[in-house]
Amino acid sequence: MIDAAGLALGAVVFVFGGVVKGTLGVGLPLVAVPLLSLGLPATQSIALVMMPVLASNLWQTFEGGMSRQGLRRFAPLIVTLLLSTLITVPLTLDLPDATLRAILAGVVLMAVVLMALPLDLHVSPEHEPWWSGVVGALSGVLGGVSSLTGPIIITYLMALKLPRDVFVGSISIIYLAAALPLYGSMAAHGKVSGTDALLSLAALVPMALGLHIGRSIRGRLSDRAFRRILFVFLVGVALLLVLR
Repeated sequence: MIDAAGLALGAVVFVFGGVVKGTLGVGLPLVAVPLLSLGLPATQSIALVMMPVLASNLWQTFEGGMSRQGLRRFAPLIVTLLLSTLITVPLTLDLPDATLRAILAGVVLMAVVLMALPLDLHVSPEHEPWWSGVVGALSGVLGGVSSLTGPIIITYLMALKLPRDVFVGSISIIYLAAALPLYGSMAAHGKVSGTDALLSLAALVPMALGLHIGRSIRGRLSDRAFRRILFVFLVGVALLLVLR
């Protein structure tokens, strides 16, 4: 049972996660799950982020104007992401909590390394469907283990040199496609309690406040600043996990 102090700290986490998500278009589970797992079991932390992740990605999908053409473009990524998530989740739900926390730390560190490397990738249009399928499969495995599908997908979409608003709309629909099988599988295997679902629903309020703040910040950022903030954010979360 989470006490009053835990609820207050959880609200702060979701406000901060909402600010990051509203500003960068990514990062809600990447900040909220590791921070919540500092005081809660990792599986419960993943469950508590369920409603904010679903709602924020649905909202940003429509806000970003994800078109049918965009859906067709990323269909290979979405399909392989969904399938690999469904396959991976049942295999990892019974892992010890210490192992899951170590995996969370590893995934965030992976994100930091990918962002730090001086990668100048170019994906040609004719090879993009194949790259998308591979990225989706690998990200689904990561998401099924940790709920954090972001690092490889973020790197890939940045390699495509998408405009900022297209980036946000695209990654939101991709994250939504990953979240549905993840949380559906967790619920089917009894890893989402009624209390967790209610707390996750309540978390929509602080998350929405954070999204509103982050959205106003995003309008004032250049693309270069946008990418720098994303990097600094990931470094901060990784250091928090390592020093825990």
